[in-house]
Formats: sequence, C-alpha cells, structure tokens
Amino acid sequence: MLRPVEPGPAIVACNTCRHSAEAREDEEGVRGGARLAEALRTAQASDPRYATVAVQDMPCLFACQDHCTVHLRAPGKVGYVMGRFTPDADAARAILDYAIAYAASEHGRVAFREWPEGVKGHFITRTPPEGFVVE
Repeated sequence: MLRPVEPGPAIVACNTCRHSAEAREDEEGVRGGARLAEALRTAQASDPRYATVAVQDMPCLFACQDHCTVHLRAPGKVGYVMGRFTPDADAARAILDYAIAYAASEHGRVAFREWPEGVKGHFITRTPPEGFVVE
C-alpha cells in the first residue's frame, strides 16, 4: 500500500482528483489530478529553481469536496493541503513557487506577502509534523 519516496520537500498531487467542481474528467477522459501532476512535472523540468522540491503523485488525498488537490510537505515542517486549482501551467508554477518559499522556511510558514497570487484562496488545511502542534 505504501511506496517509499525520498524524504525532503515535496508536492504530492492527487492523480485521481476531479477536473473541476462540475466535471470528473476532461474532454479526453483524463482526470484533473493527472493533468495537474503532469503540469507540475512539466513546469519543474522547465526551470532549475524547482529542482529542490520533488513532485510526487498518488491516488486520492480524500479532499473530494475540492478538486485538483496537492499536499505540500517536508520533514519537520507544517504541511498544507491545497485545492480547487485548474490543472494547468499557471497553477503548477504558482504551486511550485510557493513550494520553493516553503522549502526555504524554517518551519513551513511562508509570509503572506511572499505567496504567489495563484495559491491565495486555495488552502484547505494544515497539518503539524509528527511530534509537534502549531503554537
């Protein structure tokens, strides 16, 4: 059931997410989560700044009321689930830009003024790292 991955900052995309609130798949029959994971990998390959954050995917993050969800995580840092993205290059770059600031932060907290416009309004939940709660 569990597949090992390298530890470190990562964006875990739900590859089975709906395409939108109204549609499960796009006109080609592909789920939105699969399209978002593809967009993240394409954006990552196009810019060396993104190499420090892994792009991983898995089925169902259980955020099914939202669509195109990702989990941002790193050892010892607060994690975030974000969703309601369009599965495209603009969303992928915004997620990756935020992930770069997140990876550089001490505990996973990024000052609001540093948030890319494309992630504002997309946060669903935050999760404390194992052994900690947030003050």
